[in-house]
Amino acid sequence: MTDLLFQKVQFVTIEPELEGQRIDNYLRTFLKGVPKSLIYRILRKGEVRVNKKRVKPEYKLQPNDELRIPPVRVSEPTDLPSTKLNKVSSLENHILYEDDCLIVLNKPSGTAVHGGSGLSFGVIEALRALRPQQKFLELVHRLDRDTSGCLLIAKKRSALKSLHEQLRDRKVDKRYQALVAGEWPANRFKVKASLLKNTLKSGERVVLVNDEGKPSETRYRILESFNQATLVEASPITGRTHQIRVHCLHAGHPIAADNRYGDKDFDQRTSKLGLKRLFLHAHSLAFIHPNTEERVTYKAPLEPTLVSVLKRLRSEI
Repeated sequence: MTDLLFQKVQFVTIEPELEGQRIDNYLRTFLKGVPKSLIYRILRKGEVRVNKKRVKPEYKLQPNDELRIPPVRVSEPTDLPSTKLNKVSSLENHILYEDDCLIVLNKPSGTAVHGGSGLSFGVIEALRALRPQQKFLELVHRLDRDTSGCLLIAKKRSALKSLHEQLRDRKVDKRYQALVAGEWPANRFKVKASLLKNTLKSGERVVLVNDEGKPSETRYRILESFNQATLVEASPITGRTHQIRVHCLHAGHPIAADNRYGDKDFDQRTSKLGLKRLFLHAHSLAFIHPNTEERVTYKAPLEPTLVSVLKRLRSEI
């Protein structure tokens, strides 16, 4: 074990680019390796001062704010497991596009977008470790841990604001590819069903179709038909948790290898074809680039294992 030392009081002047960022999120980036619980403790106790005043964790930074950050000390292992280091370094190879204001990443299946819920790190923590000189790195949106594909990361506060506004105004076009059970009806172009988050007695969180939930809509089109399976393109109009997965189940066509909303018989069949992960992939993203103000589209290719499963399905026809 080694001590991460922030032994002295630090004074920081906030640059205009950081305007609007919550102070708790800023401190999590600034004090790398310091647990969230400690960051919230020093905020709660008033040890962090902004312009000589106490602030709450949700305080949004303003240009030229003067921060006083107290000394903190925390122990952390010196050696990260090699598997974690490999995952972090391999993310560089998954970057589809990068410029001075954003990153488009082809997120691997099995990697969370951020740490938490028992996970010590995710995509955003890994990118911050890879780019220690980058002052600002924030997720624009999220993908489920087991979903692969296009993930947007903002490198500037202004880019994050622009992209969040586009998401709210439904100007971002997200398209996913999913392998679903059965024959998707040719005349079914959308699923509209309200979704409600629920926690089971076991503590597991699931999303259910429920009229008391939030209105949700996903549009679909058939990409390829197989023997009792269909490759569909799913375009979420709203952005609810597990939306595509639950809407596919609600339509009677669950996604292959979905351990929460799937079909055991279908999963056994696709497992024999070599599928070991959820067959849901964020294939493309289209939006207005915050810098050029031109509409751009980025596409993430299917990983080889998914391509192999499709080839085997074709051979069955």
